[in-house]
Amino acid sequence: MTTENAPPWRQYLCRACGLIYDEALGDPDSGLAPGTRFEDIPDDWVCPLCGVMKADFEPCDAPGAQPQDDVPALAGAARRAAGVVVVGAGIAGWSAVQALRALDADVPITLVTACDGHRYHKPELSVAFGRGLAPQQLIREAGADAARRLGVALLADTFAVGLSPRLRQLRTTRGTLGYTKLVLAQGARAALPPPLSAALCWRVNDLAGWSGLHARLAGKTARVAIVGAGMIGCELAEDLAHAGHRVTLVDANAHPLSGLIPPALGARLADALRDAGIRYLGATRVESVERSERGDGTRAVRVATDAHGELEADEIVAAVGLVTPQRLARAAGLAFERGIVVDPRTMQTSAQHVYALGDCVSIGGAPCRFVEPIARQAAALAHHALQRAHDGYRHAAPVIRLKSRALPIVVHGAPVAQGVWDEPQRHGDGLTVRQWHDNRVVARLEARVVAPSPPGAARAAASPRPAHLEGA
Repeated sequence: MTTENAPPWRQYLCRACGLIYDEALGDPDSGLAPGTRFEDIPDDWVCPLCGVMKADFEPCDAPGAQPQDDVPALAGAARRAAGVVVVGAGIAGWSAVQALRALDADVPITLVTACDGHRYHKPELSVAFGRGLAPQQLIREAGADAARRLGVALLADTFAVGLSPRLRQLRTTRGTLGYTKLVLAQGARAALPPPLSAALCWRVNDLAGWSGLHARLAGKTARVAIVGAGMIGCELAEDLAHAGHRVTLVDANAHPLSGLIPPALGARLADALRDAGIRYLGATRVESVERSERGDGTRAVRVATDAHGELEADEIVAAVGLVTPQRLARAAGLAFERGIVVDPRTMQTSAQHVYALGDCVSIGGAPCRFVEPIARQAAALAHHALQRAHDGYRHAAPVIRLKSRALPIVVHGAPVAQGVWDEPQRHGDGLTVRQWHDNRVVARLEARVVAPSPPGAARAAASPRPAHLEGA
């Protein structure tokens, strides 16, 4: 077949993450040369961004899926300007933009994000169901408005798919961007180990995922199964229960927060969750998850466990931990150890002119997934990138707070697996417990014991809008 008679190049959309595979461009990073037809891709090929299979792609003719040589004028302007490019529009990405703009009113900044770029406070996601909030109420500033205010070229709904530190180029689904400095603020995403699947499980680590679950639960009382009783799982379980849903929380460990608090306090937390109307199934592993058809024609999700047989839910949420997206960093040759390795003072990666901050970074071999340090990381990064004097970022374990109505817990320090816990000490309505390692206290926990409230009570009692939106 001659070229002029060949069918036009087609594009295919990943239904899980929105990546567009363009036959004309192929995916060289995965070994697919430009011009590779979708039907010729091996069946074991996976999405380079989220890891789902070829079968999860569908033909794409939607707006925004234009050929890569027809990118928007905004992208063209960004390529010509070649200033600082920031990847990711979460708290970390916008914090980096603000810190850079505070130091230099004129440096060109381009923000590349796979979402719409709206600004919101991520910790609010774990209390929003109980407050009866809608997704729009969580948005503090529209992405386009923030971009105008800060003088930023915003490339929304755009995925970063390749990085060349040598050429100082970032390849995206809307074209290739040159940069003088690059900031990676990609965050972390909820892990999805077997047997959990993207097609059946919600991941609510961002506003888009939370909004999808919110839409499915709107206007009804649902049965929700949450797999994973870490901080995200516990907070979300309690929030959903207070919103009136029937929640089952499943964890492979006997007690929730097993890696953070001692067993004695974990047992108290499990009891507090049950008092809040949550069914807690500890020491339980999920063996399979599948969709089931019910007699009334509706669908549910059937979860098979090793210790409690099968349970059925309307929705299932994966909360078994976070992982840092690594394909872009590894393909670019950046040092990676449970996250993108950065200089702990400057936030520069192993590649010159490339920086990272927030949930995606690793400091001393440990991920840094807390909101509190981000502003200080952004300040250090901006000063170093723009060659301004600064004392640098000084990393310290942040205070961790479990947003629990049933058993509020505050963790000072950094618990270690080899540490030894004291017996909890009761002080009025509070508990304190310390962890020792190498003859010194490495962590201290404070918990406040509160009387249980009936499920659903929070919806009536809580303000319908967060404080920052009151009167808006």
